[in-house]
Amino acid sequence: MIPGIVYTLCAVTALLCAVLLLRAYLRVRSKVLLWSALCFVGLMLSNAVLVLDKLVYTEIDLHPVRLYVTLISLLLLLFGLLYSND
Repeated sequence: MIPGIVYTLCAVTALLCAVLLLRAYLRVRSKVLLWSALCFVGLMLSNAVLVLDKLVYTEIDLHPVRLYVTLISLLLLLFGLLYSND
């Protein structure tokens, strides 16, 4: 019960960070904010897959899916940090 609450709170926190970063991007139009928001959207998806992996589909191993989603998210952030010229 407690791990499910923690996993869900992590997903909600990542979603909240993504929303706040997107709002800041719409105000300022800084590309770093956009790439950071996309990274947090991916991290939220990774946490959602964690909830599915640990609580819903316990017989299926979704660990590789979580790792790939997290990798893509962090690569988006890295791309944004390296190639944005704001």
